[in-house]
Amino acid sequence: MQTTLPSERASLLRELDRTPVFDVVVIGGGASGLGTAVDAASRGYRTLLLEARDFAKGTSSKATKLVHGGVRYLAQGNIPLVREALRERGLLARNAPHLVHSLGFVVPAYRFGDKFIYGAGLKMYDWLAGSLNLGASRSLSLAETRAKSPMLADSLNGHALRGGTLYRDGQFDDARLAIALMRTLFDLGGVALNNAAVRGVGFDRAAGHHRLSVEDVETGDMLSVGARCLVNATGVWVDSIRAMAEPGVRPIVAPSQGVHLTLPGRFLQSNDAILVPKTKDGRVLFMVPWHGHTIVGTTDTPRQDLPLDPRASDEDIDFILATASDYLSVKPTRDDVLSVWAGLRPLVKGDADSSTKSLSREHTIEMNATGMITVTGGKWTTYRLMAQQVIDLAVEKRLLPDAPCRTASLALHGATAEQHGYYGSDAARIGRLPGADKVLVKASGLTEAQTRFAVRAELARCVEDVLARRNRALFLDAAAARAAAPEVARIMAEELGKPLQWQAEEVARFDEFARTWMLS
Repeated sequence: MQTTLPSERASLLRELDRTPVFDVVVIGGGASGLGTAVDAASRGYRTLLLEARDFAKGTSSKATKLVHGGVRYLAQGNIPLVREALRERGLLARNAPHLVHSLGFVVPAYRFGDKFIYGAGLKMYDWLAGSLNLGASRSLSLAETRAKSPMLADSLNGHALRGGTLYRDGQFDDARLAIALMRTLFDLGGVALNNAAVRGVGFDRAAGHHRLSVEDVETGDMLSVGARCLVNATGVWVDSIRAMAEPGVRPIVAPSQGVHLTLPGRFLQSNDAILVPKTKDGRVLFMVPWHGHTIVGTTDTPRQDLPLDPRASDEDIDFILATASDYLSVKPTRDDVLSVWAGLRPLVKGDADSSTKSLSREHTIEMNATGMITVTGGKWTTYRLMAQQVIDLAVEKRLLPDAPCRTASLALHGATAEQHGYYGSDAARIGRLPGADKVLVKASGLTEAQTRFAVRAELARCVEDVLARRNRALFLDAAAARAAAPEVARIMAEELGKPLQWQAEEVARFDEFARTWMLS
């Protein structure tokens, strides 16, 4: 694979001007959009991805950090969905070994029969994964359970801990996978541009292609982009693009909000996660080790609005803390929360009168009268399959010439068998940049060199891009991220040629934003 670096922004904008019509234009820089663009470029189509803000700014940076088949779907009897997701989990672990690794999950047993029930179900989970399984599940004795998960509570609702079941799933860093996909797109000859918002979608019937009005958010300049195949992959916001292309169209998405809390690592003291298979309201809750911290979540609350940066409700925060307290010997409180974040999931309406209970967690793909393809729903684990199905549909409808899908065996940018963290093969280059040994955020390991690399090679344009997505400081410790913002802004200003006023504005903007991720 090539290691093409994204050009500076001015060069990318000139590339848009030089290309009258792209074969494929993808709107949306989250999981499904990036995956679709990579699939298209890998087949040889001239591909452009447009993101209104930053890659993975929305839902795709706010997942539970798991690449999984979905044990709750197994319990619901949705075998095809689980089998599909487990296959994709295995492919992603193979294609991005620097970003995806196997993680053990302990399912504690507090009632007679729990070990048998969970053990039998997870053996089916193993079987469905086939040759791509990440490791066999097994029953744990009480002593083994305590050794694996030393912070588990001794009893739950008066029932003593009896042991548990261990199974394996995948863990990853969602925003870093998004950046790897963006870099892969460039490696394949495609173009990605963030801070490029689509303001209008039209169809030139004489020419037979779509024409988009695109705003360069940084300057306010308007651009015109042509697309033989147009893909709307904007997640919970797909209906706004659908309405641009077809005014009056019925919405297909009903958003649901998920909330996660970051706690210090002492609440797990383990390299294995804990799965709460059934909370008081019937959901699944995860307690997961991640970058030396503990992530606890998630909730599932319907929303009527579509805020870019949703806020966690007090009810969701209290629910997560209360449930975690039931299962942990040391009870976390609000004072222990280092960061809290909320993300919107695009749940697909079954019909015009669908209730929240009937909404689908699976993805949907549709094509409108002018040939614009919309894809929404799904989850990170199945992003590659969703992308393949989108481009296959475009080929089937003769929007694109026939070309086979290559992504099932396509190594993503940075993939290496050697362990260099999530930078993979880029780690050596970062190590040669100024400030490689200067740590800016201890909680996340962010260095000056990584900040420079984020600007030079990863299209970071503002302080939030670095502290929230190129590095995960904001997700791990919001206070630490706030403290690092001035130095990050200084380094970025040096790289981007920005004045002191830009630095001050960036620090103030990020500080206000980061405060919303803190409980105190």
